[in-house]
Amino acid sequence: MIPFLHLGPITLPTYGLMLWAAAVSGAFIMDRAFKRAHIGADAVGMVAITVVAGIVGAKIWHVLDTPSAFREQGWSCLWSRAGFAWFGGLTLGIVTLVILARRAKIGVVRILDLAAPAAAVGYGVGRVGCFLSGDGDYGIGIKPLHFLGITFHPWGIAFPHGLVPVFHPVYPTPLYELAGSLVIGWWLWRRLGKPHATGLILGQYLVLTGLARFLVEFIRRNPKVLWGLTNAQLAAAGSVILGVGLWLWCARRPVSEALPTADKVSEADVIEKASAPARKPA
Repeated sequence: MIPFLHLGPITLPTYGLMLWAAAVSGAFIMDRAFKRAHIGADAVGMVAITVVAGIVGAKIWHVLDTPSAFREQGWSCLWSRAGFAWFGGLTLGIVTLVILARRAKIGVVRILDLAAPAAAVGYGVGRVGCFLSGDGDYGIGIKPLHFLGITFHPWGIAFPHGLVPVFHPVYPTPLYELAGSLVIGWWLWRRLGKPHATGLILGQYLVLTGLARFLVEFIRRNPKVLWGLTNAQLAAAGSVILGVGLWLWCARRPVSEALPTADKVSEADVIEKASAPARKPA
């Protein structure tokens, strides 16, 4: 693992670098979504503010989720490189984006639709930072799997030089989450460009990301808190339920036409002007 990059006298944490890469990728996708929807608001600025709020929310939720860490480390756990909770970042990030949308006079549900692909991809890229730094966000120890008389040996990796060292092979769950997030982001981006009811993309985002997090928790090393589930699984289940409700609500709403791209608009304008009868001078 590579928790830090040493460039002469400069030391750069790989987690911070990948967090920056996640923000850049999210800002790029958000900006493209705004342009495709012909929205003139500052997408990059919105993403920057939302990312900062998401980091704060992730740290706060981590402290609430694991009070033992706060008792052991004190206030320093709020700015340590380890300990970020997905649900806290999602919650405060959404609240911040809603506030920014209202200030920009954009529909709240609409901007959440537009931000869904960016959020999915940005989350996946950020997980690469967890993998490189070895901050403890990985899975349980690898064990052979027996199915129909066949024994499978899943691929695992140790993190002996990570911020939270592990010397035996474990499931590299950050890589699984990266792959899942990229697929979800791709799917949401395609759906965003097609006719859909406002809120449908957000509903699909909540369902797909919640389901992905719920499943990966079975091989992560988080403690079980209720019904054999982790806190993250309970939060993910809530996300899925909320997303399904929003999905069903959107099914009863009229489908809006997908906004054409700038190229199509220009072509339509040219055809309209060419076919319009010439006006005689008065």
